[in-house]
Amino acid sequence: MKMHRTIVALALAGCFAAVAPAIAQEHDTPNPPIQKWSFSGPFGRYDQGQLQRGFKIYKEVCQVCHSIQMLAFRNLADPGGPGFSEAQAAAVASEYKIKDLDDKGEPTERPGRLADTFPPPFPNELAAKAVHGVAPPDMSTLAKARTFERGFPWWVFDMITQYQEQGPDYIAALLNGYEEPPKDFQLPQNGHYNKYFPGHNIAMPPALQAGQVTYDDGAPQTLEQYSKDIAAFLMWTAEPHLVARKRMGMQVMIFLIVLAGLMYFTKKKVWHDLEKPAEIARRQDPKKTTV
Repeated sequence: MKMHRTIVALALAGCFAAVAPAIAQEHDTPNPPIQKWSFSGPFGRYDQGQLQRGFKIYKEVCQVCHSIQMLAFRNLADPGGPGFSEAQAAAVASEYKIKDLDDKGEPTERPGRLADTFPPPFPNELAAKAVHGVAPPDMSTLAKARTFERGFPWWVFDMITQYQEQGPDYIAALLNGYEEPPKDFQLPQNGHYNKYFPGHNIAMPPALQAGQVTYDDGAPQTLEQYSKDIAAFLMWTAEPHLVARKRMGMQVMIFLIVLAGLMYFTKKKVWHDLEKPAEIARRQDPKKTTV
């Protein structure tokens, strides 16, 4: 029995020793600061102006390397989105060249249509690696794929507040997290130090700087504003029907509350004249007691 316990203890110690470096590395990476978003909470909705600014950043900066292949041009005019009209979305689509086949089956290029998806900047992953060393990820669902653990007791409060904005918080923090590496940090060649990136070594150089993108609505042209705008836009690309989902969820909750009330009063009505036999007997013979 003692030998069995010793073997189990050694096995557990070995497992912990194997994962300890990974745990220490994750602990060394700070959690992104929590931002305020218009789409947070059960009643949140996207800010159309912010989505339009974020789309402008993607178009002028991010699309050189990153794709959003799951997003169609027609989605720009969907309810709850950036608020483009169908004509504006068609104008955006016409600015892109789409590879297609002509009537004879020969390769050709044509202007984009509303039904087309945003074309990728590279024909394939190998071409992207040849330019950047690593293939830049598609950003269609980036805001839902990137997350982080807040730990106890924060996850308890997150269930109450319905905090689901880890992705936008992470993206905004990442774009602001470039720093000079510590003296004892070995940064590989062509790597960049980012305090919010796991492992701190990121291949992407700083993509944004103050004054890089011109806003037409008077919003601040700062790195902090840029990072929040593009993070909000990527949240929309990952969940374009968020507003409709929240509206449907609220309607379902109201329906369930009304249904619960109707069921309660129905039960009271049906069982109002039905009593337990012991209660009926006690009323008929008040002097008789039951044990």
